[in-house]
Amino acid sequence: MRTSRHPRRAGVTLLEVLLAMTLLSLLSVGMAIAMRVGLSALAKTNTKLMANRRVAGAQRILEAELEGMMPIRTTCGIASGGSRIGFFEGEPAVMRLVSTFSLEQGWRGQPQIIEIFVIPGESSGVRLVVNEIPYWGPASAGRLCLGMGVDAITGQPSANFAPVEASPKSFVLADQLAYCRFAYHTRRLANLPATWRPKWGLATWPAGVRVEMAPLQPDPSRVQPITIVAPVRLYRSSEIDYADD
Repeated sequence: MRTSRHPRRAGVTLLEVLLAMTLLSLLSVGMAIAMRVGLSALAKTNTKLMANRRVAGAQRILEAELEGMMPIRTTCGIASGGSRIGFFEGEPAVMRLVSTFSLEQGWRGQPQIIEIFVIPGESSGVRLVVNEIPYWGPASAGRLCLGMGVDAITGQPSANFAPVEASPKSFVLADQLAYCRFAYHTRRLANLPATWRPKWGLATWPAGVRVEMAPLQPDPSRVQPITIVAPVRLYRSSEIDYADD
């Protein structure tokens, strides 16, 4: 029996190589698309999570600053002789107080003069902004009070404060808001019932503060800015000079 001088060898044809390369390319493209979709979904989820944390964090900061209010008495209008007042400014879009809570150091830091106010947004809506000024004593707070006036509603003496200004150091608590306004709760007085007022015209401290705000573009899938009501637990009289002042 004769054997062949050229034994048959195993191999692949050019068509099989092209087919394998095509399948490998399709598999690679599919994996790349799946990874891109997954990374895009992760980025969107992370963005939404950070936005929700930002809103929740802003609400906690507001509550902490208001709950940490200090009953500071200072002299208002030093140039004109000065009048002793309980340091607090309450306007529909501006609030100024001294708080034991600091944005940078939390509850362990130095007390701060807090300026919370509303300014126009970059493109539309409004934003809620806060300034912090180190508090070194009643005199550091008193320099922000320009003099005394008379409240149009109560007829009682009311302090006039210097205007607030936003700066590069201002911290934006909330942005893209349809509106943001403040209201102040009065304790029952001799001639006035307890009620919410859009402007604080008394030379003492309110019983509570309400911050009303709503998003410019509501999105049910995200945490939305909501109205915050914080009680002010101060039981000192603004007419008495305490030893720690």
